[in-house]
Amino acid sequence: MVRRMVLWLGVGVTLAAVTLSGMDSRAFTPGRPAPEISGGPWLNSQPLTVSDLKGRVVLLQFWTYG
Repeated sequence: MVRRMVLWLGVGVTLAAVTLSGMDSRAFTPGRPAPEISGGPWLNSQPLTVSDLKGRVVLLQFWTYG
């Protein structure tokens, strides 16, 4: 029983380390400017820049077909 718990704890720690090692912590730092929005096509407006959206609440929805 203890051996099984130690095994699962090791698996959990390993998965957490692998997941967190791939994250770029700079992307989630408050106070940094948002990156420019890229991609397309825009469906409901002309392409906007971050400066066009400054001071507004923005909801981004991403989806893909496939």
